[in-house]
Amino acid sequence: MISFPNCKINIGLHIIGKRPDGYHDLETIFYPVAWTDILEIVKNEDQNGTTEFKSTGIRVYGPKEKNLCLKGYQLLAEKYQLPPVKMHLHKILPIGAGLGGGSSDAAYTLMNLDKLFRLNISDAELENFALEIGSDCPFFIRNKPMYAMGKGNVMEAISLKLKNMFIVVVKPRVHVSTAEAYSKVIPQKKNSSLKELIRLPIEDWKECIVNDFEKSIFETYPGIRNIKNKLYKFGAVYASMSGSGSAVYGLFKEEKNLRAYFRSCTVWQGKL
Repeated sequence: MISFPNCKINIGLHIIGKRPDGYHDLETIFYPVAWTDILEIVKNEDQNGTTEFKSTGIRVYGPKEKNLCLKGYQLLAEKYQLPPVKMHLHKILPIGAGLGGGSSDAAYTLMNLDKLFRLNISDAELENFALEIGSDCPFFIRNKPMYAMGKGNVMEAISLKLKNMFIVVVKPRVHVSTAEAYSKVIPQKKNSSLKELIRLPIEDWKECIVNDFEKSIFETYPGIRNIKNKLYKFGAVYASMSGSGSAVYGLFKEEKNLRAYFRSCTVWQGKL
């Protein structure tokens, strides 16, 4: 079984407060984007075979046993006594970009195993398993625009259609760790919720929808700020860093080909 785990962008990201458990309360809008990895999962028919995982493409750092795809398999295998499988992840989505690629791989692992072994798990149950893997992992189960609160794990479907828009995603070589991003951000309550602001015409988003991580990240990595400024220069109606970075995206009303202007970066462009 082959699937194509997609990424997401954050449209606005407000860090509202610090939680007693050390995490932060936030609000954001998750929106799916058709830039994907490739994931294959098949039953391991080898006699006395064990579950195998391999990855190609972009190098995935860390021990294999800690990969989120394997974690997804282990969660379901423990409850449903699954037989061993072979998993092959071809990694295309950049790591440390704020695009949720690893969470998407894990969520698609859960969904693929559900189909492969005909487990008939409901979306709500799959989301609960996904939440054990990561805060934004449940988003990829339904893969629709969502307003997220709490740690990013409390989600509410919203009506947001950007299908007529063209997106350019630019990922510089710099890697921004989530821990670094949160260590420098200052929580602050906002006068208006993103759920309200997102209803404004997209032309107005530039002035009122912000990613709170940008202030400190741009100070540390001015090259990321330059990418955002260039996207506006080329005609973006809205541009922002996604998540805690370092990828920046621009939304355009017409098709663009901007790869030549970001030669040192990874660039994906396409329709939403």
